[in-house]
Amino acid sequence: MADILRLDSAGNPLHWIGQEEAAGYYAKGMVVWTLGEPFRILHGGRNRFTGLQSHMDIHPVISVRGTPWTKWRVPALTNAALFRRDGHLCMYCGRPFKDHDLTRDHIIPTSKGGKDSWTNVVCACKRCNIFKGSRDLEETKLKLRAVPYTPNWHEFLCLTGRRILADQMEFLRAGFHHLQA
Repeated sequence: MADILRLDSAGNPLHWIGQEEAAGYYAKGMVVWTLGEPFRILHGGRNRFTGLQSHMDIHPVISVRGTPWTKWRVPALTNAALFRRDGHLCMYCGRPFKDHDLTRDHIIPTSKGGKDSWTNVVCACKRCNIFKGSRDLEETKLKLRAVPYTPNWHEFLCLTGRRILADQMEFLRAGFHHLQA
């Protein structure tokens, strides 16, 4: 079941929420605007006078009233998000792997002052990571297949979404780094 993409009132993506939390925002009148066609209809009780059942249309993207999020923060670095950022490819040999066969490699090893940050880590298969060890790339003759980067919040939400709907993906893609001039 797909989650709902929650935005602040200014349209900045915040996080994924479930249908219960979204229904609460709708019920409290806090939804400012929506994107996409309703993809879920929640049914409530019956009106004892009319006999009609209440319902609530849930949209895939909702903007919720409140303080706009103005401070950009670096997304949490997790192996799952890192592996998705790098397309489940070893950034040294270029071959695809499943999560359990990938590791987080520090380009500048932590033993040599390298940070555990988005711009210093890449996916590496176990074989390449063991070969590289705690050496610098120059010492190993390994070459990076892509430059590591810190995903912005749009990209991070895409990396952490489980089942992203087309309307949600369209909204998130508009904020990707590579699409900005």
